[in-house]
Amino acid sequence: MVTEAKRQIAFVVDLNKCMGCHTCTIACKTLWTNDKGMDHMWWMKVNTMPGRGYPKDWETMGGGYDGEGNLALGKEPGTEEYGRPMEFNYEEVFFGGNGHKAHLAPQESPGWGPNWDEDIATGEYPNSYFFYMPRLCNHCGHPACAEACPQKAIAKREEDGVVLVVDESACATCSDPLCMKGCPYKEVYRNPVRSAAQKCNGCLPRMEREVAPACVRQCPGRCIWVGFLNDAESPVYKLVKEWKVALPLHPEFGTRPHVYYVPPLASPRLDAEGNVDSSQPRIPMDYLRGLFGPEVDGAVGRLQEEIEKKRNKQDSPIMDVLIVRKWQELLGPFEKDPSEVQ
Repeated sequence: MVTEAKRQIAFVVDLNKCMGCHTCTIACKTLWTNDKGMDHMWWMKVNTMPGRGYPKDWETMGGGYDGEGNLALGKEPGTEEYGRPMEFNYEEVFFGGNGHKAHLAPQESPGWGPNWDEDIATGEYPNSYFFYMPRLCNHCGHPACAEACPQKAIAKREEDGVVLVVDESACATCSDPLCMKGCPYKEVYRNPVRSAAQKCNGCLPRMEREVAPACVRQCPGRCIWVGFLNDAESPVYKLVKEWKVALPLHPEFGTRPHVYYVPPLASPRLDAEGNVDSSQPRIPMDYLRGLFGPEVDGAVGRLQEEIEKKRNKQDSPIMDVLIVRKWQELLGPFEKDPSEVQ
């Protein structure tokens, strides 16, 4: 039985503001997964959408729950989906005297890797499109990873809803990583050196000191909020619960994820003569429905209405929150400066 949280931590990501800079990715990588056996772990990553993502084709690997609420195990990602860590020809380029001839490149192709399909668009010219999607553990309300684990090594904290690996030592006796098969978002990794499952911890050591998660605080685009869904005054609550413009990714997986996305609004389509064609959106709504479910139609409509209000110099509380004039508005209750916390 998975513990129900008294209050639930949640993240909101505005896909209209993410510029694919990967600052959140590197902030997380250097803080949490810069150790042996963690080369393939990207607890935060930014996928180009539409794309195959990381690990490759994670959306089709299964996991989560079926229509009747039963656990449905999927596939465990393998090396071919993660790719091998890339080794570059640094010696040849920087120290071999061939700087004018040699260029920096992997010594061998890893087959796949994070950002492998970065910036690759789809659609037909002149109406091609892509957008960036930061992805991290959803700290689900009904985490399939925890339910699948036979060792009970993964648990959901009652006090804040963070889903944690609470006993790495228990993983040593596990020959079949069901937690990885259970998670439909493939946000659980296995460390082959430590023989342990590892995953995003929500920057819990920071949050316990009232410091925001690294991905939130470091984002230069001001596109990620953190807060508690139970706090009716928080931007997270308003965007998700009140205004309903932030939606979970693949709600059909049944895990009740708590990372929510403001859907992307692309520039208008153009016709063959280069004129604006407003008959249909550049990003097909069918694709967005496949990501966020049928509620995305209403969310996109509300966003467009609020943008029009701003253009007409009318008040729009939704747009005032999404604009984020002061970056501290993103931090929720975690406002302390990490440099001032012991």
